[in-house]
Amino acid sequence: MLELKDVCFTIKKDGEDVNLVDHVSIKVPKGHFMAIVGPSGCGKTTLLKTIAGLNPESDGALFWEGRNLSEDGDFSPSEIGYVPQFSIAYDPLTVDESVEAATRLRVRTRDTAELDHRIDRVLEETGLEAISDRPVKVLSGGQKRRLGLAMELVSDPKILLCDEVTSGLDPRSEREIVRLLHDLSRKDGRIVLSVTHSLAHLELYDSILVLHEGRVVFHGPPERLNHYFSVKDTEEIYPRLTAQPSERWQASWIKHTASYYGMLEKSRERLIASGDLVLEQPKPLADPDAEESADNRTPQEHRLPGFFSQFSTLLSRRWRIFFRDRAQVFLQLAILLCFPALVTLFSDKADGNIRRYSDVRQDSMAAEIQEQQSVRADQAKVGSAISGIIMFQVVLLALMGSNNSAREIAGERPIYEKEKFGGLRPSAYLLSKIAFLSCLVIAQSLWMAFFVNLFGAFRGEFVEHVIFLLLINAAMTSVCLAISALMRTAEQASLLSIYLVGFQLPLSGAVLALPEHIEAFTRPFISAYWAWSGSVDALQSQVHGAVKSVIDTSLSNQEACLFTLAIHIAVALSLAWIGARRPQWE
Repeated sequence: MLELKDVCFTIKKDGEDVNLVDHVSIKVPKGHFMAIVGPSGCGKTTLLKTIAGLNPESDGALFWEGRNLSEDGDFSPSEIGYVPQFSIAYDPLTVDESVEAATRLRVRTRDTAELDHRIDRVLEETGLEAISDRPVKVLSGGQKRRLGLAMELVSDPKILLCDEVTSGLDPRSEREIVRLLHDLSRKDGRIVLSVTHSLAHLELYDSILVLHEGRVVFHGPPERLNHYFSVKDTEEIYPRLTAQPSERWQASWIKHTASYYGMLEKSRERLIASGDLVLEQPKPLADPDAEESADNRTPQEHRLPGFFSQFSTLLSRRWRIFFRDRAQVFLQLAILLCFPALVTLFSDKADGNIRRYSDVRQDSMAAEIQEQQSVRADQAKVGSAISGIIMFQVVLLALMGSNNSAREIAGERPIYEKEKFGGLRPSAYLLSKIAFLSCLVIAQSLWMAFFVNLFGAFRGEFVEHVIFLLLINAAMTSVCLAISALMRTAEQASLLSIYLVGFQLPLSGAVLALPEHIEAFTRPFISAYWAWSGSVDALQSQVHGAVKSVIDTSLSNQEACLFTLAIHIAVALSLAWIGARRPQWE
């Protein structure tokens, strides 16, 4: 049984405490199908999230099968399923792939046969077996609702929470979903709670919970709803609620609680006697020496998959989504080909010779001055070109890093939060992102270095230059991944990442030297400076001198550059870890 005793959820508004859930007390037995209804803003979704543990109760207590959830911990991932309002599947995947990924992330199976059996059973339960190979993006609204249910049923939850799963559906699809939820509540004593705006098909529910301003004003059988509110039509209930304050409705309900709960208990006894409600499926006798069948396990026995199993599932899914997103693949290829080509447009200017000073003293002062001017002109031409090409490579790789990861977590935040609620380890999730992005970083950086080198060899230690190109891409990718993990929306993350890359060039000091007091403050945070400075330090001595002759910014040695870029990556990944762990439900 699920029981709530004087549960409150309180927020601060204009400096005052406001109860969005106000002293809710209800009892929901096993095998029960309950609708949570009420006017907009009455606290339906807030109550559902409080039951799920997403909103910590401010007062009162929740009990599940005699266990105090407020003191003994929340539901285990296998005990509860939560279907939110938004889609929890990726559009490029098929129905079967979505359910398979959900199963691999939530349930530890012995072998492929057990995995396939569980997937097939869930698809059959939700009526999706005929469209299992259909991409999610082409599904209708009702089919997406069924898919959301299927992805929650893979762990055989004993309590299923559904938030507006019928909203936006046509009447026929709405009734099909309500009927499906009704049938799911009749299996193994599963409790199904469904938040809905609709007052249609109420006869399919075992009980109706009506909320008004966060308070319970009715909880009883659907056939007694109109009588209790003294209305002829169910649609008149919401206007009726505004006729008096919610405190009076709540006080009235408290007086009638015992009698209405008695009606619910009698209705439940009739269902059990008729066989329409089966609380426990009979277990077949099994050979004591044989391994227990997966279907005979209780939900509490479902163990979460291991770290590496979740990691491999996430990484495999990420690559599948990447290659099926043709726009993303085309963008990556375009960037990979066009950016290095842009750099090579200026490569011929860096190939010029730098004239050396003659060892023989010139015959006249004019000839000596002319020689100095020629050497300085060569240094200025070649030094400016090489410095600019290196910085161009660095900035373009920083832009690639921003494009790699700015939306990587923020763009799928709702799905990630839902999967984390179902038992996904943030560490496995973040490591799968790092592994995926590392492949992009390596491919982009190496291609940039070798492509540009084909049209004008790097005039120094090429391997060291490659290392710094890898590090700037990795640093910016890591920083933008951290931004993506900390921001609530993909738009916020993208905008902040673009600004971050835009400030790299002017604040690096490679083009115009900054005032010393500003430079000392900004330089430690500018990844582009350290990659550019490290690459310049890897140049041949003569070329290095030419670059130094045309820039006003002091250069740092390679050890300092390597250390600083490594710090940027480490700090950024630490912030990404903090953002990935922090709950950010809408």
